[in-house]
Amino acid sequence: MPETAPAQSTPGTALTVFEKIWNAHLVRRLADGRDLVFVDRHVLQETTSAQAFDRLARAGRAVRHPELTVATQDHVVSTQPGRDARTNPDGRELLELMRANALAHRLRHFGVDDPRQGIVHVIAPELGLALPGCLLACGDSHTSTVGGLGALGIGVGTSEVEHVLATQTLALTRPRTMRITYQGACGPWVTAKDLILCTAGAFGIAAAQGCAVEYAGPAIRALAVEARLTLCNMSIEIGARLGLVAPDAATFAYVRGREMAPAGAAFEQAVAWWRQLRSDPGAAFERDVVLDCTRVAPQVTWGTTPQDVAGIDGHVPDPASFADAARRTLAAAAIAYMGLRPGMPLAGIPIDIAFIGSCTNGRLSDLQAAAAVARGRRVAPGVRALVVPGSTQVRRAAEAEGLHHVFRDAGFEWREAGCSMCVSINEDIVPPGARCIATSNRNFENRQGPRSRTHLASPAMVAAAALAGCITDVRSPGRPA
Repeated sequence: MPETAPAQSTPGTALTVFEKIWNAHLVRRLADGRDLVFVDRHVLQETTSAQAFDRLARAGRAVRHPELTVATQDHVVSTQPGRDARTNPDGRELLELMRANALAHRLRHFGVDDPRQGIVHVIAPELGLALPGCLLACGDSHTSTVGGLGALGIGVGTSEVEHVLATQTLALTRPRTMRITYQGACGPWVTAKDLILCTAGAFGIAAAQGCAVEYAGPAIRALAVEARLTLCNMSIEIGARLGLVAPDAATFAYVRGREMAPAGAAFEQAVAWWRQLRSDPGAAFERDVVLDCTRVAPQVTWGTTPQDVAGIDGHVPDPASFADAARRTLAAAAIAYMGLRPGMPLAGIPIDIAFIGSCTNGRLSDLQAAAAVARGRRVAPGVRALVVPGSTQVRRAAEAEGLHHVFRDAGFEWREAGCSMCVSINEDIVPPGARCIATSNRNFENRQGPRSRTHLASPAMVAAAALAGCITDVRSPGRPA
């Protein structure tokens, strides 16, 4: 947490929760207009850290605050049962470099043999590395995940990873502010994943360009903390710099007892600070929009960006239906790439692969939701279905509940923790032309492998599709309520 309490509002000045946290971390305003901010926690992953360490060594600099940095192996690791650091030969060099750099700089390192290993954005909350009011940086775009705890998660590039290692600071343009208020209650099987996909569809992938987005409203308060992490994870998919939910009693209960969170009197003192992290009445947002949750159905994407999405009861659109010419062109290209036809129902599109996992939906509650659909059923013939826990702790917790038996009995593969099929830089790749329905966050062309075709959906929807052999409505008769 920051050395000082969150910034207080001065008389006549109402602040957003983002502004309070940002101001608490402000070191100084730079001559070029950027803000120099202190970084509370720095989490490293193997694909963006090796070059940063190399540059650090060439400059003859050390890691400024090794106690504030943690390294984990996640992107290139194999998820095969019984894997080790050598199972994926293509990733071995990066894993060995991370281990050596962590040792040389006295950093905590979670390799594939460590019980705390997992995807950066899954382990940061579960270990208490990310806390309400903190500023956490990582060389990965989906660092915004930790906003679900009321933290500022900043995704950075390799040069910025080096800067944090050397100085424990970042020089950043202060994001603009935006609020999305979710009104009404969600219907059955409508999840945080559906809310953020619907948001991308309603407002577009540039709706929050350069913004710090606060998610607010009764539907957000009703979400469990892990669901808030999912919501904030995909802030980047609407163009945001970061997303966050103001912390509340549910947040404090989630954080209490985490391995690296404060304990005892220090925890109670921290909670006293965290309670101030809410937007003041009258705080101004540069953009303020509302989404009606009562109109949201389980979502599934049809194209090659998260804004190419519709409810499961919808259809692949006709590109001519878009008013914007550029959007029409992109939609036509996306539909062609996906091998679909305008007007065809989303329900019934055959799939080849079903992937449940990633930093978006690889937590215990996600696996529980998928298992509730899969229990007592069988994966359709010809479909490959994978369940990849987001961390080793998630895997062990799921096994303690017997979820691995549910999935295996249904015909799913039960894998080790890692990024897996979310991104095609490990062994889990969608073959060319194959169609995958996935719980991950991006459906870009070639994202899961060359010429792979990806549909994004919630864990329950992906499990339902695996069983049916096609995209289907998890709310259909015969599904558990």
